[in-house]
Amino acid sequence: MNIAALIMALKYHSKYLKDSLLMRKLICLKSILVTLLLPFSVHSEVLWQDFSVSYTYGQDFRVGDPDRQIITLEHAAGTNWGDSFMFLDHLRSDNGDRDNYAEWSPRLSLCKAGISCISNSWIKDVLVASTLEMSTVSTDILLGMGADLDIRGFTFLQVNVYRRQNDNVSNNWQITSAWSRPFKFGNHSFIYDGFIDWYNTTKDQNSSLNWTSQLKWSASDWLGLSSQLYFGVEYVFWRNKFGIADSPALRTNESNINALVKWHF
Repeated sequence: MNIAALIMALKYHSKYLKDSLLMRKLICLKSILVTLLLPFSVHSEVLWQDFSVSYTYGQDFRVGDPDRQIITLEHAAGTNWGDSFMFLDHLRSDNGDRDNYAEWSPRLSLCKAGISCISNSWIKDVLVASTLEMSTVSTDILLGMGADLDIRGFTFLQVNVYRRQNDNVSNNWQITSAWSRPFKFGNHSFIYDGFIDWYNTTKDQNSSLNWTSQLKWSASDWLGLSSQLYFGVEYVFWRNKFGIADSPALRTNESNINALVKWHF
């Protein structure tokens, strides 16, 4: 990833933004990237990366049309300064609604930055964590700290604590955990991965919990593919979806099982 080019792109596009609040948030993010990542931009090195596209379909969504198809593009990378994860969801509802939602989460390793190497039997690394959330109604910035945990059997297990800078509601706190756990059943390979987001109540929103996980079977060996192709299910649990209190008039507690196909290339 060319960090210097990314910073220049943010600077260029910010001149044409009509939304002054969004412009201030992007300028703030740009300043953070300059401070944290510019020392690594000249010699930035991608150690590993993964691209994937997935398709999910479900019929029990809350807040909006219940029947939706979602096409997701994902990119994850480890670098000599930390790691990065980004995704774009394109949502297509049966009632004709179309929507897009994206997140980018770069994290700076304190050890790779030469600040402090904190490592023991439980913790592999401590990082400065950030996330940019982008939708048609808001652009939110999350800043905080994260830790990579060293738990046997997990490809990765991380916990991040953020302070949210929200567009349309009061700022609040968020805790996010993400994991990936591969396992075998007979001759079949599976992965169970996902994330849990929780944020606290404020004067204009309720606390919310989102637990999204995927159980996937690898079809690559059976189909003779060099890339990874998975079939499975995605389970989504929301409590007070989007911070909206669940009520008989508007149900926002969601329990949703979706069919899933995912291809890594």
